[in-house]
Amino acid sequence: MDRIITFNKESEGFYFPLSFQGKETFEQSEGVILAGDVGGTKTNLALFQFEKDSLKPIKQESFKTNEWTSFPELMSSFHSNELPAIDTICLGVAGPVIGGKVVGTNFAWELDEKDIARALKVKRVSIINDMEANAYGLSVLSKKNFAELKKGNWIRGNAAIISPGTGLGEVGLYWDGSHYHPFASEGGHSDFCQRSELDFNFWRFLHKKYGHVSWERIISGPGIVNIYEFLLKNKNISEPENLKDKIKEGDPAAVISQCAKEESFEICKETMELFIEYLATEAAQMALKFKALGGIFIGGGILPKIIDLVDKDVFLHHFVQSNRMNPLLEKIPVNVILNEESPLFGAAFCAARNLPEK
Repeated sequence: MDRIITFNKESEGFYFPLSFQGKETFEQSEGVILAGDVGGTKTNLALFQFEKDSLKPIKQESFKTNEWTSFPELMSSFHSNELPAIDTICLGVAGPVIGGKVVGTNFAWELDEKDIARALKVKRVSIINDMEANAYGLSVLSKKNFAELKKGNWIRGNAAIISPGTGLGEVGLYWDGSHYHPFASEGGHSDFCQRSELDFNFWRFLHKKYGHVSWERIISGPGIVNIYEFLLKNKNISEPENLKDKIKEGDPAAVISQCAKEESFEICKETMELFIEYLATEAAQMALKFKALGGIFIGGGILPKIIDLVDKDVFLHHFVQSNRMNPLLEKIPVNVILNEESPLFGAAFCAARNLPEK
């Protein structure tokens, strides 16, 4: 990242006006910001000089989360005395944030705003849900940062983001008539709903493995593996030895999706088709619950990498499956967020809320 990131520019083909707790402009704010996107697989950190609604990158680095025992320990590697002192920090963290504290859902860290402020000697520290950060990041994206999965009417109204990655993140955005207000949810941990006999068999497979069967067990990287293993068992098919070795040695979800692209093993292709079907189903559930006329956005690291595997007609078929509410779902646009740094930008602008005005 070497370009300057600017807040809310209508001229680039996409304008998503967000309210940062009542603040719609940062023109008078200046200072040094640390922004973080803390997830189960990786933690992305960026240091910015903030001035007049813009982020000027100073340093950015990505870390494997599970290689560090705590956030302050990781920071000792990222920030040195040669870098400017930090005025404010905002971390988007994958987990339920309550009272400035969070325990990671898919990693072992416990983070507390007060502890981080004390350890790093920074007065203003805020922790938000990573999906809130993702939502706030929409404020800096342009039209080229999206891939359309389903056309819609782009009616101003509530919106939502669903993000398959290491886990499944979901966030709503309330429309107040002039600006959007993100609010966190843990909807990815709600119960998987079944529509077909295959779905019921899949639920039984997962229930035996996990007990509670949530959407996160299906629409995520580990979910791709769960679908794959279920189809192998359900069809009583043995996987090729060379594929078994690749899955064992590498990132299983990535290996399966690559196999699907190459069409070298039919079960991999079926796995990804079923993954997209389930994603469409849960995206539609969110659209109905939030009446998301402002659109459904698909974030996370998986979809940008497998966009060529998505059959838009199949996605549309499984998205518009709610009988009397089909006319509503037909109006709602669905777009994939291609810029994976969106949560980092969102966290940075959330940090800017705490900067003093000059």
